[in-house]
Amino acid sequence: MVWRALSADWLKIRGRGLWFLVFLGPLGLVAMQGLNFGLRYDYLTKQYSADLWGGLLSNLSDFVPVALYLGGTLVCSLIANIEHQTSSWKQLLALPISRTSVFMAKLLLCLLLVAFSCLLLSAGAVGLGLALGFKRELIPYADVFRIGLLSYLAALPVIVLQLWLSLSFRNQTFPVALGLTLSLTSLFAMFLAEWIPLSWPYLVWGTPHHVLYSSGGLLLGLLVLLPGIVHFARKDVE
Repeated sequence: MVWRALSADWLKIRGRGLWFLVFLGPLGLVAMQGLNFGLRYDYLTKQYSADLWGGLLSNLSDFVPVALYLGGTLVCSLIANIEHQTSSWKQLLALPISRTSVFMAKLLLCLLLVAFSCLLLSAGAVGLGLALGFKRELIPYADVFRIGLLSYLAALPVIVLQLWLSLSFRNQTFPVALGLTLSLTSLFAMFLAEWIPLSWPYLVWGTPHHVLYSSGGLLLGLLVLLPGIVHFARKDVE
């Protein structure tokens, strides 16, 4: 049932601007660092001469949490708004499919779109490094993977929470405002305590314990998912 609902949701996002958003985030970050290195090439290559790839990824990593939280918020809101704007919740939930399947299908769609965006960021980082003349044989594939997908896993609690809120509120002002606030707060993640989940995407890159924080994000995301499903299954719809 989940896959049938996911197939239907996949068709619904056509023409909604979601794919533009999925591409905009990673390409925007890569373009920003391309401009940064392009304008200060001599200075930055001298500064990071010992590890050019590491310097590029380090500059990208500062903005990855912001992009993840803001992008995840907007993707969740746009997907939920498809049903809110057309007032089709009653028709959808009247179909012979469980509410849990409906929730999981929308969550999987959100996660797939954000995951694709993260993969595009990793690929874009490699492409930018090659365009800047960095050596192909020195590409740190583990770090490229870490800046994209492990940061994504660490951000799962917020993404799941955002979908829960977006599906619960017909007016998207509160979910989007919360997501924007969390995104801006993540800019100061280095000043937050390590046990605060908001800092985990940053700590995936900023500390050697990246597996710990990505695993913690995955586990906490599952814990947030449970009350979200229960609430959605019991919630009255308009």
